[in-house]
Amino acid sequence: MKNYFELYDMPIQLSVDKKDLPKKYFELNRIYHPDFFIHESAKKRAEVLDIAAQINRAFKIFQSTDDTIKYVLKLKGLLEEEEKYQLPPDYLMEVMEINEALMDGTPKEDIKPQIEQLQTEIYEPIKQIVEGYQEGITTEKELLQVKEYYYKKKYLDRIRRQLNEMT
Repeated sequence: MKNYFELYDMPIQLSVDKKDLPKKYFELNRIYHPDFFIHESAKKRAEVLDIAAQINRAFKIFQSTDDTIKYVLKLKGLLEEEEKYQLPPDYLMEVMEINEALMDGTPKEDIKPQIEQLQTEIYEPIKQIVEGYQEGITTEKELLQVKEYYYKKKYLDRIRRQLNEMT
């Protein structure tokens, strides 16, 4: 089975250019749409159905940089489902302070800038790695930095969801 980047005939990357993605998606769907294989054997129809499902899953993943990062880290064996990742205590303390402010009823307008500031702080050190990823050149150490960012961002996203639910 091909990985999603091979399926879409593009290099492995942490941030997919979304401009040409729909065009490639529709090209692949024209080739592998199950309706075009109704007169084939059951085995061939099952294969095509599996490829069509992969095309759809890949497209969904490539729409989100976070999901693409997660996919690449898994592909490289650097991320496991349900992994218990240890974030730095100072970061956890910052997030806890934001959470406490949220629980204490601090207005959303006061919390949002803190979250955005923290988002900028955690992304800045890995920005060039994400945007300039090159297979075989980007090191495992750099990918591990991206992994830490991924887990840090998950915490921020959880707070953002809580804020949005507080309307």
